Amino acid sequence: MKLTALLVSLLLLHSQAFEFVIDGEWESEMSEEHLPESGRHRRSILTSEEEEDFEAIQGHDITVKSYKVESRITSRFAYTTVRSSVVNSGPSPQSIGFNVQIPKRAFISNFTMNVNGITFIGSVKEKTVARNLYAQARSRGKAAGIVRTNSQEMETFRTEVHVPAGSKVEFELHYQEMMQRKQGIYTHTLHLQPGRLVPLFQVDVYIYEPKGIKFVQTPNTLGDHFEGLTKVVQSTDKAHVVFRPSLQQQRKCANCTESAVDGVFTVQYDVERENNGGELQVSDGHVVHFFAPSDLSPLSKNIVFVIDVSGSMWGLKMKQTVEAMKAILDDLTMDDSFSIIDFNHNVRCWNEELVTGTSININEAKEYIQNIKPNGGTNINEALLKAVKMLLTAQSEGMIEPRSVSMIILVSDGDPTVGEIKLGAIQKNVKRLMREEFSLFSLGIGFDVDFDFLERIAMENRGMAQRIYANSDASKQLKLFYSQISSPLLRKITVHFTEGTVENITQNQFDKFFDGSELVVAGKLKDMSTKILNVFTTASAATMDLNIETEAGLDELDDVLSHQQHSFPGFARQMWAYITINQLLSERSVARTIGKKRKITQKILELAVEHQFVTPLTALLVESTDGPERLLADSPKDPKQGCCPGTGTTASIPSNGEGVFFVSSNPPDPSWAEHQRLTSSSTPRPSEAKTVHVVENDPHFIVHLPKSNTDVCFNIDSKPGHILSLVSDPGAGIVINGQLVGAKQMKNRKLNTYFGTIYIYSKAARVKVTVSTSKINLVEGKASYSFSWGSNAKVSLKRMKVDIVKDQSVNVVIGNKISVMVMLHRVWKKHPINVDFLGIYAPSDNQYSSQVHGLIGQFTKEPEVKVFDVREGTEPEKKMATMEVKGNKLSVTRGFQKDYRQDQKYGSDVNCWFVHNSGKGFIDGNYTHYIVPELDSFLPPL
Repeated sequence: MKLTALLVSLLLLHSQAFEFVIDGEWESEMSEEHLPESGRHRRSILTSEEEEDFEAIQGHDITVKSYKVESRITSRFAYTTVRSSVVNSGPSPQSIGFNVQIPKRAFISNFTMNVNGITFIGSVKEKTVARNLYAQARSRGKAAGIVRTNSQEMETFRTEVHVPAGSKVEFELHYQEMMQRKQGIYTHTLHLQPGRLVPLFQVDVYIYEPKGIKFVQTPNTLGDHFEGLTKVVQSTDKAHVVFRPSLQQQRKCANCTESAVDGVFTVQYDVERENNGGELQVSDGHVVHFFAPSDLSPLSKNIVFVIDVSGSMWGLKMKQTVEAMKAILDDLTMDDSFSIIDFNHNVRCWNEELVTGTSININEAKEYIQNIKPNGGTNINEALLKAVKMLLTAQSEGMIEPRSVSMIILVSDGDPTVGEIKLGAIQKNVKRLMREEFSLFSLGIGFDVDFDFLERIAMENRGMAQRIYANSDASKQLKLFYSQISSPLLRKITVHFTEGTVENITQNQFDKFFDGSELVVAGKLKDMSTKILNVFTTASAATMDLNIETEAGLDELDDVLSHQQHSFPGFARQMWAYITINQLLSERSVARTIGKKRKITQKILELAVEHQFVTPLTALLVESTDGPERLLADSPKDPKQGCCPGTGTTASIPSNGEGVFFVSSNPPDPSWAEHQRLTSSSTPRPSEAKTVHVVENDPHFIVHLPKSNTDVCFNIDSKPGHILSLVSDPGAGIVINGQLVGAKQMKNRKLNTYFGTIYIYSKAARVKVTVSTSKINLVEGKASYSFSWGSNAKVSLKRMKVDIVKDQSVNVVIGNKISVMVMLHRVWKKHPINVDFLGIYAPSDNQYSSQVHGLIGQFTKEPEVKVFDVREGTEPEKKMATMEVKGNKLSVTRGFQKDYRQDQKYGSDVNCWFVHNSGKGFIDGNYTHYIVPELDSFLPPL
């Protein structure tokens, strides 16, 4: 073609047709322990002037026709496309640059370019293969590439093409990333810096979350100039965010020719979570499980702060560290313990032992750090070993609560210069001394510190690392990092699928889970024959152990996605690859042998090529569809600064501080799911008991009297809001109360009432259980937990066990003496009269004290009952009789009530003698005597 020939000649004539910039080397297969200390990578940094001169579209006498950014976020996975159409309006040939700043955690997946009708299409290949192919066309021009900036959150893709006058160039860049939840929010950022006015400037962010979107917010990070221009349209599970400033609205002032669009466009959101069991999604032959429980009491913490006070920390660094430490210390509670170690060439301790977070101790610690004067060298090895020994001593002396979290937080700005200075030796020393219960978190201030070392030593010790940029907001960065690890909710979390159903599972065992974050486990579906997939999660909380089961249909989500116009149907497949590659990159960074590193490298290459991700080991080869022209787009070779860590094997986090905050431990026992299936619980259930007292419907009481083998029924006709005492045992400290809710409207001139809340309390066990039609709340001592009805769950506390069966029942066993089952009854939401309600099943052999009473409790001591004078009633099946009980002669009617233990929908009939007038004569006193003021109230003596 003529156009092809023209382009080829241009590439031959202009050696600057494409600019290829790459910083440093990384591919060496040499083990880290064999690298010379002086030969480790130091990343190159752009100057602040270069950053300030950044423009998305570069060139003189050019016309930017359009600049469009579209992100499709489906189930926390974002697929972003940046498109721009540019014309060389000048009289002569010139270079046109297309630059995009992308999040460091993103992988570029494609780049295409059309120059005067000639299209270049990208494909990801192994870096050596791509370079060899590119070398064949090297004389035609340099390559497109990625270059690192010293931005905290972005890296820059740069392309430059030399075109003749009048040429039209269309650029299109694609990249993908998994959204990371931080402090309860997913944040999606788009860097917008066109550098000029654009007639068609548009940003579209489409969000689709199958379980629903809790909120969407768009903080105005572009400045007051664009206040109110961002529009959000949101439904239950979809949202569309639009930013489309007109040409006039883009101007810095009414008559300005400069664009005011210069900054980061931000979209934040969170999803609805039905329960603490997590969200299991199956799509495109892949599985993704999201686990982000809330409403859990935090674990107590044991923290040793290790602070670098060498001479290089003098000035602003130390001032901001002190400021941040004061705020961090104020966050400690009485349940936490801590100490401070500061080091230069010497190592000093504020206190040789861990102390509790009392106000006195905190104030003394703040005064200590305020008076620190930086000077001298850097003895990291001795400082870290001292910190580990402090935790070991506290543990051996019983000062550390078994369910607490112990961590060391290191803050440093430089390499070791005193004592042991070999980084490999320091790593070995610390790892040898650390216990599995301890974690190390590293914060590297500035660029003088060897961040690779800080990250490796943190990852090897169940922690994570973050670079703190030495600028005006370093203190804010320190506090932000701490806020993300300040509230651990769970320990020893294991996620496992039914054996034989899922393969190639990503990291599925985690040491800790922090509030506001999210654990993500993905895999490839192996067994396609089953219709339902189950996932099991176990974890240890402040005072209890959790076993949770979640399920999902195999075809449900794919059917839904096929009808969603702006969703990303391949999200599950790409998310699995994204997580896996990042975990492998983390494993590769700490691999200590060449052989192991090579095996990991091969796995990364295969996945990256298959899923078209530009990684530190792959490159994007851009080839003309009409000729042999080849362009090369490399990723940064330094993974520590470039790629995004997903749910890394050892939980590294990106240098911007965003990440999934958890750390890993050993793989789980593959037989776990078979032994932990909630459906085969060995916990005694009231449904298995031979004799139970039942309260169902509006409300109907069925009292079983074992000695006479008789069932007696009665109704309670009370008012909505009334709280009825079911069991009140001041001797054993047991309370079981129920609060009534009313129907939506009257039926036959009567407003039916049902139990909407059941409250169970044990004073001796210090536990409270509040069951409503929407959730189950558990309290043990100071710790509280909340669960929905949406998942199976088993909860083991010190003196209580709770077994939740999804959308059916909750079984509570206290001290192996008291057992109560609460059954959930759902009705059609649009039913004009009925409401959701609860039923209660309590075994008649529960072990109460002699002081027990209540509408159910009083029958623990079975009264003598005689039924005689059985006669025909008004209907053949409703015989009448006389009952003699508690000195009363009552007229009773033969009838039946429902027991829903075996058939939750229709129930089973229980024949009983019905006592009229709200059980008057059968119960002690009048039913109004059983109305108590509060859910936790004991029944006063009758």
